[in-house]
This record gives sequence, structure tokens and C-alpha cells, in this order.
Amino acid sequence: MGEKTALDRIRKLRQIPAEQNMTLLCRDLSEIASYATVNNSAFRMMKSMTPGPYTFILQAKRDVPKRLQHPKRKTIGIRIPNNPISLDLLAALGEPMISISMVLPNEILPETDPEVINQKIGKQVDLVIDGDAGGLDFTTILDLTGDEPLVLREGLGAEDLALN
Repeated sequence: MGEKTALDRIRKLRQIPAEQNMTLLCRDLSEIASYATVNNSAFRMMKSMTPGPYTFILQAKRDVPKRLQHPKRKTIGIRIPNNPISLDLLAALGEPMISISMVLPNEILPETDPEVINQKIGKQVDLVIDGDAGGLDFTTILDLTGDEPLVLREGLGAEDLALN
């Protein structure tokens, strides 16, 4: 998370600008309090939906590095994944990590097959973990910075939303 050179490598690999937002993966809800402001209703919603395929947009705390925040809104995207490999990596690191979908340049969908990823970018990364091919769907993104939750992108889990 704190490695600026890692962020630069990801941006170069994906050919995305420095302003492109990334997501902070956390092990559980207790880690989120260090990085974002969460009101009671947002916390209850997040608790009922995590771990899972949701990215939550929250107000970033002042001490969150600017490179992790939306440059104008001062928000941060946070996820608590339900993927065992991600959770094991987070446990080994002992801190959150930056994440972004593996959508390679000139592609529309994310690449999820570890063999294909290794063929395409294996020489440009330190490691490719073979956890079998993943799905092509993105997470659902929920903006929890306002009075009411706002769906910014429907993805996995969208059918389970009960935002009334």
C-alpha cells in the first residue's frame, strides 16, 4: 500500500493515468476505520455485505496518502474480498493492499486466467498466482459518502442490493 513504485508499475502496466482510482483491500471492517470515515448506517450496510463483491466509496481520513484518494472528492474505495487468496495475502502482509481489475490496454474485460496473464505480462510482474480463472464481472460500487447509498456501478452482488 505504501509502495509508490508499485503503484507506478501498475499504472504503467495498465497504461492508466495517475488520477485513476484504485481500491484498498482490507481484511475486515476494523481496518477501514484507519482509512475512512464511516457513519453508523454505512457501517451496518457494509457489515451485512462483507466480505463480498462490493467496493465502498467513503470519505478518506486526512492522513490517507493523496495518491490513494480521489483527487477532488477526497474519497477512497475500499473492499473486503471474499477470495481466500486475497485474504491470505492480506493476512501475510498485515496491512491493506492496493487493488485494481486486470484490464490490460486495449481490452474491455479483465483478464482472469493466470496462464494468459503469465503469457501477456509475466515478465513485467514479480509473481502471478494461479488461483484458477476468475469471473469477468466487476464489483458493485456503492458511494456511501452521502445521506443515501448511491450505486455507481452495478456488478456482482447487485441483485442482492436492498437500498430502500
